[in-house]
Amino acid sequence: MAEYDELGQAVFLTKYGFGEARSYVVVHDGREYDSKAIAGVAHQWGQGRALRPDEFSGGKEHAAAWLKRAGFQVKAVKNPDWARDEIILACQLVMANDLKGLDAQDARVVELSGLLQLLPIHTEMERNEKFRNPNGVARKTFDIATRHPDYRGKPTNGGALDVAVLMEFLARPEEMTEVARLIRQGIAAGELQSLAPTGDEEFDDYSAPEGRLLMRRHQARERNKSLRKKKIASVIQRGGQLACEACGFDFEEVYGDRGAGYIECHHVVPLHEAGEGRTKLSDLALVCANCHRMIHRRAPWPTPEDLRASIEGKHAADRRAAEAIARPRRAAGEQIPNP
Repeated sequence: MAEYDELGQAVFLTKYGFGEARSYVVVHDGREYDSKAIAGVAHQWGQGRALRPDEFSGGKEHAAAWLKRAGFQVKAVKNPDWARDEIILACQLVMANDLKGLDAQDARVVELSGLLQLLPIHTEMERNEKFRNPNGVARKTFDIATRHPDYRGKPTNGGALDVAVLMEFLARPEEMTEVARLIRQGIAAGELQSLAPTGDEEFDDYSAPEGRLLMRRHQARERNKSLRKKKIASVIQRGGQLACEACGFDFEEVYGDRGAGYIECHHVVPLHEAGEGRTKLSDLALVCANCHRMIHRRAPWPTPEDLRASIEGKHAADRRAAEAIARPRRAAGEQIPNP
């Protein structure tokens, strides 16, 4: 950093072959530095030579992460794209305003700006000082409003996800309004703020009808150990088998003692339909890991019964295809006997 200050940004970057930072900068003593260049050049002090730009990434998993672990403040050059949860809240505001955009000074925009800054979707490192400020929130409401099918003017800058969420609000206004209410309620109560991303989070903004936060809450319910144990105990007490309700897979039957007593638990009813009430054992289904993944893979989520019907239909189609292939073909010119 001292060399960067002495040479100036342009000379420093040219000397070591780096370009200007596009994603993250490191902040030190009130000054901003190109994070990838700083990390790459600093490599020489511990390892004998500076890294070339093509030897590593400047992203949050590499240079930015190294600098942050070393105790430096790292911030994003630009703010992250809007996630589905954020657009749901902005779209609900547009719907309540007769499908019109709102000004940055509007009290509802200012309130939403504060709420969005509490959502645990984007890390602090991904945000800069303008993250979801009232101006940005107001622009997003116009991005949404100008994508309405009846809007005759030129739409403002928006994305495919803005259009997708708007179309869902127009098609299912009550359901999507309830989703927005649950997100707001969870944030206001502090219940969603602790739901950080998990390592196995695979759903994306299009596959999760409720958005990331309610989907994480949904999965947290499914991972509740006490509920899972009670569900398994209730099945065993009734003389039932710990087999997948969708495909019939039995872990003990396949893996022996290692699989005894094991099966996953799926919360059948999504949060936007079930609300925030207490989970009943009848709300839970026992499924294998594969079927659990397939249920959550994309919306709309099938019930275990729906998935079982799909599996049985696939097996029936495979049997018909196999029978057709096995059926002997008649030789060319062979006459079909009269009955």
